[in-house]
Amino acid sequence: MTQGISRRWPRELAGLTVSGVAVTVVAAIGTAASINAADSYGRLQQPAWAPPAWLFGPMWTALYALMAVSAWLVWRSGSPEDNRTPLIVYGIQLVLNMAWTPLFFGLGWRGLAFIEILVLWGFIAATVLLFWQRNRWAAALLLPYVAWTTFAAVLNFSVWQLNN
Repeated sequence: MTQGISRRWPRELAGLTVSGVAVTVVAAIGTAASINAADSYGRLQQPAWAPPAWLFGPMWTALYALMAVSAWLVWRSGSPEDNRTPLIVYGIQLVLNMAWTPLFFGLGWRGLAFIEILVLWGFIAATVLLFWQRNRWAAALLLPYVAWTTFAAVLNFSVWQLNN
């Protein structure tokens, strides 16, 4: 028993490290692209139900942690061949996640950001479905991300319309 655990340990650690680094890179790029986001967000006309700017940082921190653990659970759930497609789709949604902030805040392309977040939502949904087949806990950990992205898409659309 102990021997089996020690043999898996390097792969487990590698998976957790890769997963953590991936979301950290996405978060860092998002942070760099949103240096002035709080000011920009505050200057935009917003719906009455829009959350305060300070909420986004803690929310994304929690979501990125859940995403990293979710990907790690899939990484460790089977062979690399079996996990290839789910993790590729996960990687695509990470890239899409990373692209939204520069579109919305950096370039001010709110309409394109809305289209992009809809595509992102589709890839998140596909990731959840693929992760469900590999590890149900991994899929469940992504449900807050689905909910927040749904809310963010509606907010994106509302802000786009109010400021168009």
